[in-house]
Amino acid sequence: MPQTPPFPVMYGSNGYNKNLYKAKEEDYEGLYYHENNLVSGSLEALIEHLVPTVAYFPDARVRKIAPKILQLLTEWTETFPYDFRDERMMKSLKELTHRLSTGDELYRKAVQQMTQTLIRKLTTLSQYEEALAKINSSVTDRLTVLKTKPQAIQRDILTICSDPFTLAQQLTHIELERLSYIGPEEFIQALVQKDPLDNDKRCFSDHKKASNLEAYVEWFNRLSYLVATEICMPVKKKHRARVIEFFIDVARECFNIGNFNSLMAIITGMNMSPVSRLKKTWGKVKTAKFDILEHQMDPSSNFYNYRTALRGATQRSITAHSSREKIVIPFFSLLIKDIYFLNEGCANRLPNGHVNFEKFWELAKQVMEFMTWKKVECPFDRDRKILQYLLTAPVFSEDALYLASYESEGPENNMEKDRWKSLRCV
Repeated sequence: MPQTPPFPVMYGSNGYNKNLYKAKEEDYEGLYYHENNLVSGSLEALIEHLVPTVAYFPDARVRKIAPKILQLLTEWTETFPYDFRDERMMKSLKELTHRLSTGDELYRKAVQQMTQTLIRKLTTLSQYEEALAKINSSVTDRLTVLKTKPQAIQRDILTICSDPFTLAQQLTHIELERLSYIGPEEFIQALVQKDPLDNDKRCFSDHKKASNLEAYVEWFNRLSYLVATEICMPVKKKHRARVIEFFIDVARECFNIGNFNSLMAIITGMNMSPVSRLKKTWGKVKTAKFDILEHQMDPSSNFYNYRTALRGATQRSITAHSSREKIVIPFFSLLIKDIYFLNEGCANRLPNGHVNFEKFWELAKQVMEFMTWKKVECPFDRDRKILQYLLTAPVFSEDALYLASYESEGPENNMEKDRWKSLRCV
């Protein structure tokens, strides 16, 4: 896939827009503004501007400053709850809130409510991660059975669900659930470099992980391999062609819903070499609809067609009157890549040493747009049987896919023949 250009129009070769830094300092103590928006400043000036000291303070009275601190902590715990999985962070939170709530019943109730909400979120997250672990364990067990007793679980997707729209809906359930558990801080943990702005080696983020983000990427890979497995597994050519046409229809329904991640996973699975080499099978497939979908997700011109469709879905979501119209599930790997290249292509600091707020505003804009998408509740009814199959049905490894492909349609050249022989000997 082509790399996402690091905003060449907005930024110069040094990663900042020179036109925005011509404003005078205007007594802002080292902070530069443009049209009332902070665009740069030294870290020291920002800290001085925000943090009370002996010589400077917004208001010394606790009753005045306490509500502001509580508001900050509430927004922090609601927006970035995963920060507080770290015991040191939770300890600091408890110490600070204890000082705020001492002697005032109003603050004590607000602190109690904030803490309870945070604990509920962290408990739900732990339960979700435990559920994922059980699913992964089940997948491993079923794959072992598939290898030793293939007839014991010889089911396929068409025996579980023959309606493309229903399957697309259940895929959307999985996508939205997994999106909902990705915290915005996970993007930072996945992309940020050590020591980006300061030399504080005691940073609390040392042991953080982007586990939910990684689990979502793994889901994409699983769906791709599931599609390829379902196509390569049937012995009869006619059945394989039916499965291909079924997944083409599922992919089209995903596009209509706004579920671009499942759409791309399905296309990726159908384009895997063990599937694409089945020429006799594809000869029985009506591929016009598939060609249209591939065109929509064409990577040329930096995924221009997909980005156009995504903007349309986003606009539909903004003006939507129903949950069904609000669904926007982006092609996640490309979203990560966009954020990565914005982070890498623009400097954290300007040549004068100031923090480049323009870059961080743009990063925040992209992450917050994602946060809006992930809050949508799936409007479709859940089908436990289909969901269970999608999440736990065993999938072939790449070697197993090639072996099944060669056994369905024999090797066509010496290279394929050699690979087939080596796979049969394993």
